[in-house]
Amino acid sequence: MKQFLRRATLGVLKSCGAFSMVCQSAWRRQRLLILCYHGVSLEDEDQWKPGLFIGPQMLERRLEILHRKNCAVLDLGEALQRLYRNDLPPRSVALTFDDGGYDFYKQAYPRLERYRFPVTVYLTSYYSELQVPVFHMMCSYLLWKAQNLGSVDLKEFGLEYRVELKSVGNRDDAANRISQRAELEDMTGREKDQLAAALSARLGIDYEKLREKRILQLMNGGEIAELAARGVDFQLHTHRHRTPLQEDLFRREIRDNRAHLEGIGGPERIHFCYPSGAYRPEFLQWLSEEGVVSATTCDTGFATAQSNALLLPRLVDTSQRTELEFESWIDGIGHFLSRRRRARLAYAAD
Repeated sequence: MKQFLRRATLGVLKSCGAFSMVCQSAWRRQRLLILCYHGVSLEDEDQWKPGLFIGPQMLERRLEILHRKNCAVLDLGEALQRLYRNDLPPRSVALTFDDGGYDFYKQAYPRLERYRFPVTVYLTSYYSELQVPVFHMMCSYLLWKAQNLGSVDLKEFGLEYRVELKSVGNRDDAANRISQRAELEDMTGREKDQLAAALSARLGIDYEKLREKRILQLMNGGEIAELAARGVDFQLHTHRHRTPLQEDLFRREIRDNRAHLEGIGGPERIHFCYPSGAYRPEFLQWLSEEGVVSATTCDTGFATAQSNALLLPRLVDTSQRTELEFESWIDGIGHFLSRRRRARLAYAAD
């Protein structure tokens, strides 16, 4: 009901000219909207996780809106420099994509290139090196694809009960338990991939076809180097997509991630994105001491000159956000009707 009312209110505000008024205001000009995307579907991932993936046609429409509204789509580094010296152009936006999935190479980059929009990719490097699907996500995806089976016996995967696959909660619980088993047994990435293949076989899904399509895989070194040469800005997102609470392990994640990116050229690796948007106060000093000058969260909002550069808010755009809601944030009025969301402190590793 609240969502319906909010969308209805936005419709009224747009029709009476409020969108345009805020868009042209000094208030909006003093703010940078950092857009966050995770995945762009290769096949049906946006149906599986609409809060994580968007379809390629939806991304195309988003880019059209930025172009039509004559937004100043800036490189992240330039955008932050201009933000802090109070020199932003009207309707300033920076585009960021988290993780570095193959879907960015296949689906997102060709569309960005057509509009000549600069973009930053926060790359997590472990699965980029390993070149197998991301394990926990693949387990969840497989269980979702098999939901028409009804219930299934997964005792060989450590589940002592039949899993009702039509239940989102049961599927999530099963995926978590399988992942926990892999962690407890200290499986390597290759061993986890073998476990995912076994789960796929148990569910009657052709795992090799998924691998051939590069579903839930990250870009490889050659693809990263190619896009870097074309101007894509690759920045830090930890090596294993995790933020350990121990300082030495946290710093190792940054250093391993940076070392992976050193060979591809491009700008310095001084910008960082918190995996899952999760952060703690002590991380800020550790990042600063590692030479990081900016860090983005998944907290909802605009960045201003008063924002802590190591706790920058973004707008996470998903399939669940309507075109009107997206446009309201581009113009600025969405800020006044939004629910402030802060990232939960979750720490997960594959």
